[in-house]
Amino acid sequence: MSDATKQQVLDGVTRMLREVIGEQWALGFPITAETSFSKDLELESIEFVALAELITEEYGKRVNLAAWLATMDLDQILELRVGQLVEFITQCTSPRMTE
Repeated sequence: MSDATKQQVLDGVTRMLREVIGEQWALGFPITAETSFSKDLELESIEFVALAELITEEYGKRVNLAAWLATMDLDQILELRVGQLVEFITQCTSPRMTE
């Protein structure tokens, strides 16, 4: 997966996160691959559900956020970073995965 494609996915995830958070502070908050969902963005579980819905709308059912999160324990979920989600999406949407 090219860096350009990963950047496109990061841009898309950033847009979706800002939409899900819906707070004024989120508009100017820098969201990078290292941004933590829990510590930096303080994402609530209901916001994760909304994010999952937006991801499915954008990338299709092959990107199953709920199933991916179900493979993690609580500590892993709490430490989850935006870059890990971007990596997951790019893996699920790469041409060899969609054939």
